[in-house]
Amino acid sequence: MSDRKHYVDNIRWLTVLLLFPFHALIIYNNFGENNYIKGNGNAILSNITTSIWPWFMPVLFVLAGISAVYAIKKRTIKGYIIERVKKLLVPLIFGILIICPILTYFAELYHNGYTGSYIRQYILFFTKETDLTGYTGGFTPGHLWFLLYLFIISLISLPIIYFVSSKINNIIERMNIFILVSLFIIPLLGQFIGNISGKSIGEYFCYYLIGYFVLSNEKIVDKCVKYCRPLGILSAVCLLVYLILINFFSINAILSAALSILNRFYGFCTILFILGIGKLKLNISNKATIYLSGISFGIYLFHLPWIIIIAYYAIKYIQNIYMQAILITLLSIPLTVVSIEISRRIIVTRFMFGLKK
Repeated sequence: MSDRKHYVDNIRWLTVLLLFPFHALIIYNNFGENNYIKGNGNAILSNITTSIWPWFMPVLFVLAGISAVYAIKKRTIKGYIIERVKKLLVPLIFGILIICPILTYFAELYHNGYTGSYIRQYILFFTKETDLTGYTGGFTPGHLWFLLYLFIISLISLPIIYFVSSKINNIIERMNIFILVSLFIIPLLGQFIGNISGKSIGEYFCYYLIGYFVLSNEKIVDKCVKYCRPLGILSAVCLLVYLILINFFSINAILSAALSILNRFYGFCTILFILGIGKLKLNISNKATIYLSGISFGIYLFHLPWIIIIAYYAIKYIQNIYMQAILITLLSIPLTVVSIEISRRIIVTRFMFGLKK
């Protein structure tokens, strides 16, 4: 009988699907962050993305940590490393070579009035001075930073996993809900390690290890189920306070530090709530969930170029911001799925992008 946690797979693909509205709406952010295509700032759309980002990527690293428990059990250390190379490093390399230059080409067109060829821009991609975001052109790993971080974290966590794993299970199972919630302090402190362009490998390393050691434990997840309602209420209250503070108060150094603590507390409570409600409602498997789970990695790879391409023309020819955002989101979904279906039917591209057949 399979011991696969279907709710983990289902939470993953549901989270990945949020990439479509998240990356479409962040184009209209009003908190000062640039983008490959940058529309006019909009408070409503900006608040939606602000509500998602404190838990959005952290939950993917937590789920990766949970999944690593079973991946490591099935393989030798060598086999696990080889699998990580095929699944993460190879798609990262080919993604940077093929996918990311598309993002910066349209960034060059939009921000710099670029009129040269795509080939010339491809050369610029590797030679132009850049801040690594690529928002106005130049080299960037783009959204594939996730693959880079996860590959590094997967490898550097191995010694910790093999040294610590069997020694802390009893301690973890005795955690009560208050201790569990207080674990948000670990990634909060981890954020100061290896922070590149606002993305801390230390913070995500902490989420990964919490996923591996703590949230992979069924007794802990059962506590998330038991306290699902208060966790959801706590998450909603934190979000409301957070939105009030960023929208109606002037941000100074003290408030900025408080917001950093609050958004990570909110994010962690939300992750615990998602795991609880996930086990309660999403521990199912059918043709639709199997298919969506199977293409979720491809969605992560291919969604952003389509969003940026559509955004470039939508902002150029459509005046209404909400119509732009809806069009960008809805059109990018089928185009992404078509890209996946074509790529995974060709043996070369299937290997290049780490896709399932």
